[in-house]
Amino acid sequence: ERIARRNYRTRNEAKADVFDYIERFYNTTRRPSTIGYVSPVEFERKLGLA
Repeated sequence: ERIARRNYRTRNEAKADVFDYIERFYNTTRRPSTIGYVSPVEFERKLGLA
């Protein structure tokens, strides 16, 4: 999704952008069934890990 629309000058720039996407968007919005359809951030908050 993210990298299809971007051109990166270096591998490190690409890695940083993908990491940012995963940590700031994907993990805060995705709702996997294995953790009760809550986001990973919300799941960790409920467990007292965040």
